[in-house]
Amino acid sequence: MAKLFAIYQQPADTAAFDDYYFNKHLPLAKTLPGLRSYEVTSGDVMGMAGKHGAYLVAVLEFDSVPAIQAAMASAQGQATAADLANFAGAGVDIMVGETRQV
Repeated sequence: MAKLFAIYQQPADTAAFDDYYFNKHLPLAKTLPGLRSYEVTSGDVMGMAGKHGAYLVAVLEFDSVPAIQAAMASAQGQATAADLANFAGAGVDIMVGETRQV
């Protein structure tokens, strides 16, 4: 398996972020070809020393890194990536990696 991690920084207007993310971006991202599961954090993102600077973490699961690359190269992937500019002005870090149970 492989996962895409999207780590969104604290937005200036959390209500506007949540409205856009859950009503527009999330439905768009869920159309990515090959997507197996989609999880988001609920409530504050916590670090070892307390509340973290990240606002929301999304974890998207695919069969492999090539499957993620193909999904992001698709029309749906291009639209999803372009949509970030509409609500993620505080910044978003995207990371991808193969995963395994240990």
